[in-house]
Amino acid sequence: MINLIWMAMLIIGIVVAAVNGRMSEVNAAIFESAEDGVGICFGLISILVFWLGIMKIAEKSGLLAKLSQLFKPLMTWLFPDVPKDHPAMGYILSNTIANLFGLGNAATPMGIKAMEQLKKLNRDRPEASRSMITLLALNTTGLTLVPTTVIAIRMKYGSQAPTEIVGTTLIATTCATIAAIIIDRFFYYRRVRKGKK
Repeated sequence: MINLIWMAMLIIGIVVAAVNGRMSEVNAAIFESAEDGVGICFGLISILVFWLGIMKIAEKSGLLAKLSQLFKPLMTWLFPDVPKDHPAMGYILSNTIANLFGLGNAATPMGIKAMEQLKKLNRDRPEASRSMITLLALNTTGLTLVPTTVIAIRMKYGSQAPTEIVGTTLIATTCATIAAIIIDRFFYYRRVRKGKK
């Protein structure tokens, strides 16, 4: 569906530009955007390689395991339907830690794997389970300690203080995550109460 929406927007934009005689501006924007896209990608690669390397060092040194143990009680409380030693819990923990360091690209595969495991726990039913909804809510808000991707983009465009976003990002993502958990729990318990009536 999203592909159709993007295609419709693209076609409508080109038709409107052609009707108004502004195709030269569209062509210029396409080439400038392509050049910017490549530049941003190369800028992000260096930052992501650095942080993924740090994550690998943390994994080899046992720091990642200690962080996972630190977050495990919280994750067990947030995902009571998931057994503690189930592979889904490991993927959820890895996904959360990657998001904490602003590594959304590294977190995505872990999130997908976690969803696959949660779907198996849900016996492949077509409707989402409680844990799947909670994981989606947490991923959407993305609690972040170090927004590496945003810092990389700010550095690429010559920001004087690319890391000044860290404090506001932490506050915003913390508030969003707390709100997501409260809303998730509210609707879950409301559904449970309705089911008992």
